[in-house]
Amino acid sequence: MRQYFGTDGIRGRVGEPNISPDFVLKLGWAAGRVLGNGHGSTVVIGKDTRISGYMFESALEAGLVAAGVNIRLLGPMSTPGVAYLTRTFRACAGIVITASHNPYQDNGIKFFSADGDKLPDAVELAIEAELGRPLTTVDAAALGKARRVEDAGGRYIEFCKSTVPAAMNFRGLKLVVDCANGATYNTAPHVFEELGAEVVPMGTEPDGLNINRDVGSTSPAALCQAVVDAGADLGIAFDGDGDRVLMVNSHGRLVDGDDLLYIIARARQAAGTLRGDVVGTLMSNLGFEHALQRLGIGFARTQVGDRYIMEHLKRTDSVLGGEPSGHIICRDRTSTGDGIVAALQVLAALRTLRASLDDLCGQVEHYPQVLINIRLAERRDVLRQPAVVEAVRRAEQELNGRGRVLLRPSGTEPLVRVMVEGADPSQVQALAERLATVVRAELGTGAL
Repeated sequence: MRQYFGTDGIRGRVGEPNISPDFVLKLGWAAGRVLGNGHGSTVVIGKDTRISGYMFESALEAGLVAAGVNIRLLGPMSTPGVAYLTRTFRACAGIVITASHNPYQDNGIKFFSADGDKLPDAVELAIEAELGRPLTTVDAAALGKARRVEDAGGRYIEFCKSTVPAAMNFRGLKLVVDCANGATYNTAPHVFEELGAEVVPMGTEPDGLNINRDVGSTSPAALCQAVVDAGADLGIAFDGDGDRVLMVNSHGRLVDGDDLLYIIARARQAAGTLRGDVVGTLMSNLGFEHALQRLGIGFARTQVGDRYIMEHLKRTDSVLGGEPSGHIICRDRTSTGDGIVAALQVLAALRTLRASLDDLCGQVEHYPQVLINIRLAERRDVLRQPAVVEAVRRAEQELNGRGRVLLRPSGTEPLVRVMVEGADPSQVQALAERLATVVRAELGTGAL
């Protein structure tokens, strides 16, 4: 069992035991000991725009230097941008200081291997083992050195542009690009502008406290209105660390990750470059699965989390996967979920298919899906309780094969998520509320 790592690194409220300067300093040292491959190894560090990022960047730097590891500081950089630069600098690892779509009061640490992949469980466990040992410092002559990479943003912009054909441009498209006041604020607008689009930027004025606040993929209402007001062809919304993307069509309708993944898959199929199944998760809409089936495209589900999608893609040599939240992996373009790269693949697909987002986003008939989050005062496993198991069985029996029930603990927050999906909206709502009531009753005072 992992003590500190969740499904996507280590995350929590700033100042709490696992997200404090002393812990992060020790974490940097432990990671340097495990990931460093001898004197002179290099780790790259990027961060989103949270005010606490300065503090944790310094703490990580001190820990890694004490372990004898050199550092390249990227400054504000998206999570996928760090993954890319880890590879190009031939670094032994990459680290991102981010809490993704969470508010500024939270922060976290994500790691990448030398290949730009999420760390396997065994490596995370090895880092946790080092955390249990006393911190020591290498000999002064072997201490690491730190230097700032001044052109990190430009390097990443050029990479993103290289993921679409060199002869393709987006002239004639008017885009509203919402960067969530996060890590893409200084890269995403430039990518689309340099490829010929007219860009209306929003969420590009971070102040350390406004990341994800009323903007970005987790708060898309402002973008929906901005697209209509600007008369734009579409809108693009990233989350705070840039690994998620959602879109808005010209009528202000939100287009989720399932729709976007369908568009990319359809274009890849038409071009003959789609390998293997499209991979989704337990949260992928049933209508998305059926839409792929109509195209003759196979579909597979994994646990929730992009690391599990990537594992399945690698195991089956498939190239496309993603989640409704907008984590989309184009494995034939990059090594991790990348909001900018995924958005570019959608725009390229629209050009290839000679269609607009309005035309294609209606191809997936979304089944009504109700998600109820039950916040816990403390982490408790209630999903195996007999009353909960029986309630799930009865709900599935009532759906009679025309829907799905999913109860799962969140991997990043103290939540139990109750999801019901089916053809009848009123039935779905009633079943979700009934299941949530059973879960709350089992939790007693532990539910908020």
